[in-house]
Amino acid sequence: MRARVNPVMPRGSTAEKPFDVIVTPENAGWGYSGLRILDLQVGTRARFVTGEDEMLVLPLSGGCDVTCDDERMTLTGRRSVFSRVTDFAYVPRDSTVTVRAPNGGRFALPSARATKRLPFRYGSADDVAVELRGAGQASRQVNNFCTPGRFEADRLIACEVLTPGGNWSSYPPHKHDEPGPDESALEEIYYFEVAPSPSGTPGSAYQRVYGHPDRPIEVCAEVRSGDVVLIPYGWHGPSMAAPGYDLYYLNVMAGPGAREWLIRDDPAHSWVRTKWDGVPVDTRLPMTSSRERTRS
Repeated sequence: MRARVNPVMPRGSTAEKPFDVIVTPENAGWGYSGLRILDLQVGTRARFVTGEDEMLVLPLSGGCDVTCDDERMTLTGRRSVFSRVTDFAYVPRDSTVTVRAPNGGRFALPSARATKRLPFRYGSADDVAVELRGAGQASRQVNNFCTPGRFEADRLIACEVLTPGGNWSSYPPHKHDEPGPDESALEEIYYFEVAPSPSGTPGSAYQRVYGHPDRPIEVCAEVRSGDVVLIPYGWHGPSMAAPGYDLYYLNVMAGPGAREWLIRDDPAHSWVRTKWDGVPVDTRLPMTSSRERTRS
């Protein structure tokens, strides 16, 4: 489906209190994937209903209490996306949810239109599968916290990617827009955070997306913390981390078929994988684990 909006959503461009980012199937022009980013000051809370969507409460910075209908759980969270892998909560469709942050924080709410109503559940940071992909300057870390086979959901697929400064990820370019035995049809959201310089200067990164002759899309955009890129279809990658500035992005995916994450490389660039034999993974990886670490 062709998106009805610019695929690049700068931070704040879709803000509506208490959300800093709102992506819904309606404003994205597609059918399934969504994302909200919630900013909470010290001691504040936000209350919302999930409606037709299953959601996660994923701390980006800070911890929180999550109440779903009459049940409550506490998320430890993290200092930042670059400090550790976090715990999270799954909240089902047709629920009333309250998120309270005693010390303030920023929280991602990836979502997908769902037909099943699964239980409210806790996701432990210790259970998140941390995977290293690629080699050399195409090395990156993938935190598979809500991917098929790792955490149950109806349609939602979500993961985090950490890319050391100077590296490329989502590479070779790939797509997942045609259903078949080797490819899923999935709408995808990229939400970005970029580590600042030691002096606090904000960092930036770059994202590439390109389409098909019959379904054009053309993105080569500078992205900063809080920005979003929508990928309704087409080849996407690389995600480029500028030297000196580590890159984080949250991927949110959903589609009409079975909950599978099957991709196809752009055949023009798939040969790159053959050059990875014997090339070690970047020694800066893994960048995080379930243990808190202090950035140097």
